[in-house]
Amino acid sequence: MPLLRSWVDSANAPDQPFPLNNLPCGVFSRSGEEPRCGVAIGDFVLDVAGLEEAGLLALPGAPLLDVPYWNELMEAGPEIWAALRARLVEMLAEGSVERATVQPWLVPLAGVELHLPFLISEYTDFYAGRHHATNVGTMFRGAENALPPNWLHIPIGYNGRASSVVVSGTPVRRPWGQVKGPDHAMPAFQPSRRFDIELELGAVVGMPSDGPVTVAEADAMIFGYLLLNDWSARDIQAWEYQPLGPFQAKATATTISPWIVMKAALEPFRCPTPPREVPLLPHLQEPGPMLYDIALEVGLAPEGGCETVIARTNYREMYYSAAQQLAHHTTSGCPMNTGDLLGSGTISGPVKESRGSLLELSWGGKEPIPVDGGTRTFIEDGDRLVLRGRCRGDGYSVGFGDCEGTVLPALADPYSRNINL
Repeated sequence: MPLLRSWVDSANAPDQPFPLNNLPCGVFSRSGEEPRCGVAIGDFVLDVAGLEEAGLLALPGAPLLDVPYWNELMEAGPEIWAALRARLVEMLAEGSVERATVQPWLVPLAGVELHLPFLISEYTDFYAGRHHATNVGTMFRGAENALPPNWLHIPIGYNGRASSVVVSGTPVRRPWGQVKGPDHAMPAFQPSRRFDIELELGAVVGMPSDGPVTVAEADAMIFGYLLLNDWSARDIQAWEYQPLGPFQAKATATTISPWIVMKAALEPFRCPTPPREVPLLPHLQEPGPMLYDIALEVGLAPEGGCETVIARTNYREMYYSAAQQLAHHTTSGCPMNTGDLLGSGTISGPVKESRGSLLELSWGGKEPIPVDGGTRTFIEDGDRLVLRGRCRGDGYSVGFGDCEGTVLPALADPYSRNINL
């Protein structure tokens, strides 16, 4: 698909992440005003809540955008998603007769604050990247036992904390937790010394389910995608994860980018999952390409320093797609809700420079990686981490917006104060 030209001139630039082909969904506010739904176009955000209130969208079931989140529109279903997208393209396309009517609803992106784009119902994080799972398994169990026996048959995941999901730009505090070194008889309670990121893509569930769904049905349920950073305290995780997996090590924060790129914008970039040496059971087999060709990168900037891109990879490296993950989630009859968030799992590639976590990049802290002014094995206080993603089309790009967070020092011992019970 070529570039869809818009009368919003900034949307037509080749490296612009928000052309008319994209139209990602977010929530914004201007100084002194309440948050509201908007769509990014070029260097602007289009106030779609205002357009709906003015009677310019005419969506069935309206109002759907009179709240500061996209859940109500998502729950209206794929036909409404398509209708909104078609209407916005009609209004914003080059030569549109509605330009004069729509132009007052454009707000410069540079002057707004961005918020969480949807109410997060539940959050599930998966462990579905073959290269990541192999690297981590090799570090902890050796190459011959890198993948657990079930890994090639099902997408492994765990239920995370929806309450600690934050929007890009929110600072992240280094967590305290219980850790135990191999040479210590007892664990200690201390700030994490091996704080890390995980480069992931998040799938936003738009439609609920009641009972098992197929992979094709799961794909139709997904409203869109965003970038996701699964902050991880590796030393806390190493002590707590047996036998039930991660818990507090993953509960500090999960950062998401502020824009949901609707699935329709990604259709030209579909690609298949990698070849499988073990056939999947029928209920997990894909009816067609379910991954996307999304170039991804991680940047790290020390406090007061310049950014270094420490990793580059692609979402097409995943072993399981979001649709497979969602279908698997429903096999027990587990209901899925509008607003559920699924983390893809760390997206790593086959070479060192494509590893999506510092754990892998520094190989467990044994191989420091260069950054501006020094090296890193894990994140230091004041470091700014940013994830970026982009699809390259014919004369245009589809971008996700930055997924960024700066790590603050741990608080003083949270249990040193006197508490009156």
